[in-house]
Amino acid sequence: MSPELIVTITTIIVTGVGIVLGTALPALAEGKAAQKALEGMARQPEAAGDLRTTLLISMALLETTAIYVLLIMLILIFANPLLDRFFPAL
Repeated sequence: MSPELIVTITTIIVTGVGIVLGTALPALAEGKAAQKALEGMARQPEAAGDLRTTLLISMALLETTAIYVLLIMLILIFANPLLDRFFPAL
């Protein structure tokens, strides 16, 4: 096997695992945040507005984590900087 093929296969495996973890973990955190916010709204309906605002901000921040992971994985797949670093003649 050529070294270029090994780097490409490793990159594909790492991006596959990375995208699964990078989207599943923020999704679980978003679900947990929504669950806690709804519990808080059920206990104190007068604080629902503040909880909703905080929930939306935290959901946006959690979602940006998944978007950043997607961005990094797309860079690794389509514009792999590792190939240039290890094999500058390519």
